[in-house]
Amino acid sequence: MNAALLQSLQDLLGDAGFLRGGDLTAYEQDWRKRYSGHAMAVVRPTSTLEVAAIVRLCAMHGVSLVPQGGNTGLVGGSTPDDSGRQILLSLNRMQRIRAIDAANLTVTVEAGCVLQTLQQAAEAQGLLFPLSLAAEGSCTIGGNLATNAGGTQVLRYGNARELCLGLEVVTADGEIWDGLSGLRKDNTGYSLRDLFIGSEGTLGVITAATLKLYPQPLARTTALAICASLEDAVQLLGLAQQRAGAGLTGFELMNRFSLELVQRHFPQLPQPLAGSPWTVLLELSDSESAAHAKTIFEGLLETALERGLIGDAAVAQNLLQSRNFWHLRESIPLAQSLEGLNIKHDIALPVSCVAEFVASTDAALAAAFPGVRLVDFGHLGDGNLHYNVQAPEGIDPAGFLAAHEAAVNGIVFDAVDRYRGSISAEHGIGQLKVDELAARKSKVAISLMRTIKRAIDPLNLFNPGRILR
Repeated sequence: MNAALLQSLQDLLGDAGFLRGGDLTAYEQDWRKRYSGHAMAVVRPTSTLEVAAIVRLCAMHGVSLVPQGGNTGLVGGSTPDDSGRQILLSLNRMQRIRAIDAANLTVTVEAGCVLQTLQQAAEAQGLLFPLSLAAEGSCTIGGNLATNAGGTQVLRYGNARELCLGLEVVTADGEIWDGLSGLRKDNTGYSLRDLFIGSEGTLGVITAATLKLYPQPLARTTALAICASLEDAVQLLGLAQQRAGAGLTGFELMNRFSLELVQRHFPQLPQPLAGSPWTVLLELSDSESAAHAKTIFEGLLETALERGLIGDAAVAQNLLQSRNFWHLRESIPLAQSLEGLNIKHDIALPVSCVAEFVASTDAALAAAFPGVRLVDFGHLGDGNLHYNVQAPEGIDPAGFLAAHEAAVNGIVFDAVDRYRGSISAEHGIGQLKVDELAARKSKVAISLMRTIKRAIDPLNLFNPGRILR
């Protein structure tokens, strides 16, 4: 039925850029192995002009496109459906760093560039690209922008949206919008850049971006501290912000069970502090000197001990220890995966409400599902919790998820709504939360989003069924 389209795509891209048949699991199944589909073909362009040609061909034949970056998403936003009627558009061959402008503190990079590659290229110039997340060795810049990724340094530098100055986008009619501006100020009408960032490939295909860079800090100091309560951890955050100001670049939270999972599955990783209800990872970046950073950190921790906000602390004495501290935090998702399927929540709350939310929601879940285990960790500094629900010990994780996910989500998301939070802080909506979004977002907001989608993509060409049905 679509033989003409397939032949045209193969002629355009050649054998390396056109995949059909064989094992395409790497493209057709998501990272969590929760969603899988079957694409008509996988296309892998090497230029923006090729992307535009692909879009025009698909529009001509009425075939929808699913854009994909590193395929590291957690909500099923970049996998095809099972119809065999969609083209999967992988941008992983568009990897060039087009330019680094050191004087302007910007970099222009293609959408398929792996985040870690960009970090290393900036570092080689004595500069910093601060977006940092667990999947940085395989996630791509296009996907980071399409989902407005967050990560561990949002507290200081903001989400992907705040790090982006301009975009290059292929629109639904196959035109190329060149908005690759390196300007910090540009007040000329609607912010089209912000429209495409966070749209999860439903409005256009991001092919390149101009991003902010920063000078490398002269020193980084990392510490772990244990807190008897979440209220103490929130007060510690306030104290750290008061003492360190913008120098506080990381403030990560881990509950006891999350670190117990790491200990169970990665016993070789050192855990320097005794088990506690809550462990906090703090990082301070300083532009003056290592001695200055150490002085601030020592004063901060001494005051926290005097006030009873922490019971103990360990300050990294070298780069290896700092990396080990971060490795503990970053190993939690993998430890969860090894423990078995779990019900994931990526929620945002006002920091002032976090302790009350956790206490009340923990109690509600324990009452509804006795023995349930809570893997609670995340970015306390910006109010983003990964509030994940693991099956009780001895209960089949997949069976628990299948039987109780809807009820668990109801308890968690109802609580999020009560505190005026968000059901998605940094992972996006994808397939996983599309119905929850429709039910919980205001009718006015959903109507405006539908109006934008129809205006920009009237044929529903891009990523249908994601964000909006």
